Amino acid sequence: MHYLLLIDKDTPFRARLAQALRDRRLEVVEAENPDAARGQLATTPPDGIVLDLRWPGGRGLEFVRELRATHHTLPIVVLTSFGSIATAIESVRSGATDYLTKPADTDTVLAALRGTLPRRSRPSGEVLPEIPSLGRVEWEHIQRVLTETGGNISQAARLLALDRRSLQRKLAKNPPMR
Repeated sequence: MHYLLLIDKDTPFRARLAQALRDRRLEVVEAENPDAARGQLATTPPDGIVLDLRWPGGRGLEFVRELRATHHTLPIVVLTSFGSIATAIESVRSGATDYLTKPADTDTVLAALRGTLPRRSRPSGEVLPEIPSLGRVEWEHIQRVLTETGGNISQAARLLALDRRSLQRKLAKNPPMR
C-alpha cells in the first residue's frame, strides 16, 4: 500500500492524519468531500481510501456504495466521530472494509486498510463481536434520537423522557469507549 486517498471534512484532523501517513512513507492525497474525491479517483486510482461517514447534504455510505461498485477490491475504511454498532454494521454492508471511530491513530488506520486489525476470537476462529457497555449503549441511543430529531434537544429530551438539562449534561460528556 503506497497511495491513499483521505476524504474528511474536518481539515485539522485530515491534515494531521495525512502527515502521520506521509511520515510512514505513504503518498496521501487529501479531499475535503466526495466531489473532490471523485476528481482524484479519475486521475489515479488509490491503493486504499479512508473517508468520513457524515457529510453535509449527503451521507458517506452512499459514497461507499458508489466506490464499491467501481472499485471491487479496494480497501475502504470508514471513520466517524459518532460511532455506533448500527452504523458499523451498515458501513460494512455498504462495502466498507472496516469501520473506526475518531480519533483513530495512524497505526490502527493502516492495520484496517491492510486487513490486519486484531479481532477477538474463540479458539475455533469464530470472531466475537465487541460487547458494548451499558453507558455506550445509552450514549448511542441518545445520539440516534438526537439525529432523528434534527438536533432538537428539547424534542429529543421529550422522546427520551429526560429533563432537557439532564440531556444536555449527558451530551456534554465524552462517549464511553466500550
